[in-house]
Amino acid sequence: MYEKKLWLKFYGDVPESLNYPRVTMYDALMQTVKKYPERIAYDFLDNKSTYRKFAQDINTCASALASLGLKSGDRVTIAMPTTPQGLICFYAVNKLGAVASMIHPLSTAREIAFYLNISKSRYGLALEEHYDKFKEVKEETSLETLILTCISDCLPGSDARPLPPEHSDPMVRQWKTLLAGSYSPPPKSSMGPDELAVILYSGGTTGLPKGIMLSNYNFISEGMMAATFRMATHGGLPMVILAGLPIFHGFGLGICCNAMFMTGGTSILIPQFTPDIAAELIKTKRPTAITGVPTLYDALTRNPVFQSADLRCLKSATCGADTLPRTVKERFEEIVKRQGGTVQLVEGYGLTEAVTAVMATPAHTYREGSVGIPYPDMDAKIVKVGTTQEVPVGEEGELCVHGPAVMLGYLEQPEETAKTLQCHADGNIWLHTGDIFTMSAEGFFYFKLRLKRMIKSSGMNVYPAQVEAVLYQHPDVRDACVIGVPDEAQIERVKAFIVLKDPVKATPDMGKALIKHCREHLIKWSCPRDVEFRDSLPLTRVGKVAYTVLEREEIARLKAAGKYAGK
Repeated sequence: MYEKKLWLKFYGDVPESLNYPRVTMYDALMQTVKKYPERIAYDFLDNKSTYRKFAQDINTCASALASLGLKSGDRVTIAMPTTPQGLICFYAVNKLGAVASMIHPLSTAREIAFYLNISKSRYGLALEEHYDKFKEVKEETSLETLILTCISDCLPGSDARPLPPEHSDPMVRQWKTLLAGSYSPPPKSSMGPDELAVILYSGGTTGLPKGIMLSNYNFISEGMMAATFRMATHGGLPMVILAGLPIFHGFGLGICCNAMFMTGGTSILIPQFTPDIAAELIKTKRPTAITGVPTLYDALTRNPVFQSADLRCLKSATCGADTLPRTVKERFEEIVKRQGGTVQLVEGYGLTEAVTAVMATPAHTYREGSVGIPYPDMDAKIVKVGTTQEVPVGEEGELCVHGPAVMLGYLEQPEETAKTLQCHADGNIWLHTGDIFTMSAEGFFYFKLRLKRMIKSSGMNVYPAQVEAVLYQHPDVRDACVIGVPDEAQIERVKAFIVLKDPVKATPDMGKALIKHCREHLIKWSCPRDVEFRDSLPLTRVGKVAYTVLEREEIARLKAAGKYAGK
């Protein structure tokens, strides 16, 4: 198992174990307000809010929600981009002892119905333009009250206005009008630190999203661990983070927002995130910390605004959610250095079942392919797949983690919970991540692949991330994704989808050259048998390459051609 003293080796002034307050997220935020009332909590489209003002808005919102009947234990679906309204409502719900169910604002009507029903939400918050989707499913859900808002509602000079006629629905309330009211203070909540506070969602084995139940303590411990790691690179100064991941995502909510608010940092809120917007904000807002997926950093290295910006402001840059190609890391760091900065782009690893990040690479300790070492108070070990038996150092197996950030379980899915949260011989509950890892003798962890993503070719294991890393080394390759394609002789054959820097070069000869390039670096069965050139690769809603989309497209193509023998 991981030796915790490794953390002390790199950060001698960071405690091996942290002292987490046994309070709610709302109470933790109010402690920050008391310490730093005039610091800037967030910057939203040039509208800056102090912690004092942030607290006032949260308290007003909580009183308004209480006046609508919201009480401890109720569920509220928040379908918002990264905006003040979403965060104000989130902490107001927490103050009342209710549960926030965080969903993508662009969810379809059918998805909204699913989320409302599984969370048993009677209340919701959404943008005005998404009203029709909630109306469509109202009768088949428990939704009673829907608060509608628009982006400008939290900007100076925005006045309350009548809702459009089509929104004259008795279940609808207007955000601006609601918060302009006068209310009696709500009764103090008795919610405890270990109670369910937030529901986030991830993909499920059945194709339906799984509701991940997280407590106040999960979020507070995760926030403090992540902030401790980042602040070690900030010289103790307050952090200013570019909130590039959305608040329905564990990293966006837990790190870009909650961790900042617990430590007196500032979050630059971005309602619509693109690489171009990120580059402009890095230039004008000068954040000290940025985080994102590999596709973001790849795009930044090609962005002329980023390439010409003064980057001395950056103190930390972290990457997660997908494998970071070395070429992307090196290009990013080269540009930062050229523009006056010294920050390194480091990898981390996490999953929503533990809020988000559980390990990261300390600054100036780059190990190619490694996602670093666990945070303080997070234990990690690698076990033989399908067992609780730990494997020797250097051997592949499933990563298991234990610590204060580990979820309560899956909502309404006791069997899935029992598979994922298992009691080991030490008496502790360990989260089985479903990811294949190795650990070096030094104690660094190396992500190999999602357990379900492994390709079985001629009886041998093929790791797509390893093949993709080799493809990224080719000077003509911009993006790459590798999948397993059903094959009668090999069970699965390896196929690569490639985006070239120069699309004109997408010829059969280039395909052969890329296969030859792989054979020079990889064992034969790991090399692609087919190469397909694309103008772009499909992405998930948080910017990861959506390899499952490519798998489905390939199976559909084989079925149409009568060549698919699978189920």
